[in-house]
Amino acid sequence: MPHLEVKYSADIELDAKSLFDQIESTINELDSSAGACKSRAYPAKSYKHSHVMIEVWFLSKPHRNHEFSKILLKALTNCVKKQIVGHFYVSVQLYYRDANYVTIE
Repeated sequence: MPHLEVKYSADIELDAKSLFDQIESTINELDSSAGACKSRAYPAKSYKHSHVMIEVWFLSKPHRNHEFSKILLKALTNCVKKQIVGHFYVSVQLYYRDANYVTIE
């Protein structure tokens, strides 16, 4: 289960629920084993230059390699640009957790 955090400048009109759904869908199109994506959004009241930062954490798996990461980075960046209108910077960071990470319900 991936974890997603979206941090963004408060001047950006962002439909977080829609963006969460689009990012989850994009991830699952490229990695059907990913499943549901826990998601959170944080608007920043103080900032310099309008900016959206997408951070996604995954468990490490053999198919989540350099090529997968390169394709996913591009797909997620495009996803954000389609969802939000206006001029702003977009950053996307993928993180891979090791076997010492667990999520329980």
